[in-house]
Amino acid sequence: MSRTILVTGATSAISAEVIKGLVAANAKVRALVRNPEKGDSLARSGIDIVVGDFEKPQTLDAVFAGVDTAFMLTPPGPRAPVQGSNALWAARQAGVRRIVRLSAFGAAHDAPTINGRLHALSDAELIASGLSYTILKPHFFMQNLLMAARSVAEHGILPLPMGNGRMGMIDTRDIASFAARVLMSDGHENVSYTLTGPASISMDETASALASVLAKPVRYQDVPLDAALRNMAEMGFDDFTLNVLHDYFVAYSGNWGDVVTDDISRVTGAPARTVAEFARDFADAFGGVRVA
Repeated sequence: MSRTILVTGATSAISAEVIKGLVAANAKVRALVRNPEKGDSLARSGIDIVVGDFEKPQTLDAVFAGVDTAFMLTPPGPRAPVQGSNALWAARQAGVRRIVRLSAFGAAHDAPTINGRLHALSDAELIASGLSYTILKPHFFMQNLLMAARSVAEHGILPLPMGNGRMGMIDTRDIASFAARVLMSDGHENVSYTLTGPASISMDETASALASVLAKPVRYQDVPLDAALRNMAEMGFDDFTLNVLHDYFVAYSGNWGDVVTDDISRVTGAPARTVAEFARDFADAFGGVRVA
């Protein structure tokens, strides 16, 4: 009998890509959504949809019933450890065999980011749970650069408060393909992976990579942190998110993210995407012309 794999946060960008990878591999997939309407497109494609809420433990029994392996993703927020704990308890009661959890780069009790410290709480609870686990700690998402896409498109400027820091940023599609591979195979029990792109690069080098692909000048502008956060507040970012971004910008500016691993290529057999490859695929968003 085939194993049922539960994917939580099914409508998020990463989980949606995980589901695609699992379906392509003919896995038996169940997708968790909080709002049934948001799961309509998945249901129409034949995915088994289940409705539940990590904030409402009483809704989770049916979610995990009959599940062998679960991909656990909790939305960022101050209650993420509570939500993760509720989900983990329900999984244990249902007899789930293995959890693949999406954590964060540098997650640790002494991480310089509140997001990393919160993830460390959930990581520690999972490790102590007695369940088989695989923890994924992905680096800064290349897709985060899309926050600056309008500026790049209209002014040729990549404005971010990153200083001269270098980091091994990663394409979220590589995270998803890695997760799907791990969910479908054994040999990844009780380990953590740090997922990065193929190189640690600065924002100046990122701007140059964008320019080479978009066939237009692009330069990096190191924006003062206070100004960047004020702009994001005006865009509607909540206080928790602003605090998280503050921590990350400070840490990355200080080269905290200057880390590269070979976990992606070693496990999937394919190299992680470069920033240039990311830019080529999202050229339209940056107002560029695709160059072969």
